[in-house]
Amino acid sequence: MLQSVEQTGLHPPVPLSEPPGTVRTPEQPVDGIVSSGRFLPKAVSTVAETRLSPTMIEALIFKALQAGGNLTSREVARATGLPGKPVIDVLAAFRMRQLVHYKDSASMGDFDYALTETGRERARACMKECAYVGPAPVTLESYNESVLAQGITLAHPRESDLRRAFGDLLLDETMFRRLGPAINSGRGLFLYGPPGNGKTSVAERITDCFGDTVWIPYSIFCGGEIITLFDPETHQVVDSGGGDVRENVDPRWVRIRRPTIVVGGELTMDSLELCYNKETKISEASLQMKSNTGTLVIDDFGRQRVSPLQLLNRWIVPLEKRVDYLSLANGKKVRVPFDQFIIFATNLEPKDLVDDAFLRRIPYKINIADPSEDEFRRLFGILGPRLKVELPDGSLDHLVDKHYKAAGRPFRCCHPRDILLQVVNTAAYNEHAAVATPEALDVACANYFAVL
Repeated sequence: MLQSVEQTGLHPPVPLSEPPGTVRTPEQPVDGIVSSGRFLPKAVSTVAETRLSPTMIEALIFKALQAGGNLTSREVARATGLPGKPVIDVLAAFRMRQLVHYKDSASMGDFDYALTETGRERARACMKECAYVGPAPVTLESYNESVLAQGITLAHPRESDLRRAFGDLLLDETMFRRLGPAINSGRGLFLYGPPGNGKTSVAERITDCFGDTVWIPYSIFCGGEIITLFDPETHQVVDSGGGDVRENVDPRWVRIRRPTIVVGGELTMDSLELCYNKETKISEASLQMKSNTGTLVIDDFGRQRVSPLQLLNRWIVPLEKRVDYLSLANGKKVRVPFDQFIIFATNLEPKDLVDDAFLRRIPYKINIADPSEDEFRRLFGILGPRLKVELPDGSLDHLVDKHYKAAGRPFRCCHPRDILLQVVNTAAYNEHAAVATPEALDVACANYFAVL
């Protein structure tokens, strides 16, 4: 029995370089990263510590100046995520080569820098080679290490974690006990059953069971190409912490909530690979990379343009080995973590979609069934006060007898919310209190249910 508080309308809605079997705990440091109970990307102070070439550093500064116009050295450092002292050194070298000039003086001894005509030509050449503008990328090795230090394979949620994550969801205890071991395993699962019973609501809360936040880089440099990873449409930024924390953090990284990426019928095979833009010379990370350390939900599985068999062939090895191989634009294959909790949510029977080889790699299959009549009535009792809808005696009996039993209609967990919202909307339009009388429920059901 599932119903989210958010759904009521009250609120907006593996190791890659270590021997098999090696397990690294979050407290163990990784190269270029400080971990003290929690993962923290360590601030760098030199160009060498960024693991990027001086040529790339110069190109990023050229493009930042072209995009921003007149910038102080502090603003250039902020735009590129690079250490202040090396940025000042590069700008001084640019000035000696007459690539920049002082536009104006600024506070605290800084200057406004602007590109000369020769500098603008160099910036245009840099943009032609790669149009990426923003925080400097981290190396693929640094990214892989960060996933190892924060991955869900390190987290084994307990009952208290599930209670917290599902605190706003009305979850049947039997279902809760079945979900616990599945989530703890980190192996992924099938959620199946009739539509409207909360499969997507469950899937979206599973991420929180593994911890609240992670650090990811804005972009990754690999094989001569830049791959953008941070996606403002799918990654939710959170505060990096107090001043002391921010000063010690590499600004090329951003702190986000553990990602939950939900894809439905729009899923294509192309979205499972790096997407290279020939015009900008920038690659975009695949769905798997964007969801690393979080949850990837394949909603309405079996109704995509991608056939279940195609997904099977694409993911059968990553699901088993916890690593994925992606192709760069130059044809080079790179190895990246496949570290997310994958959920296949479907209205269909799993055995009717995929074969035993695929089902074996998703060891947990949980059926989210229709609620009983008692559970259905309890949902109305809980949601009525939340939505400020009065439920007179006898109204619910009328609804159940006329619109469910007599109509042969199954109960769904989403129906109480949707029907009561119909009552709320009608009352608001007519400027009177929301009261779920039998007549109001008849109107709501006439609007809500399709006539068969």
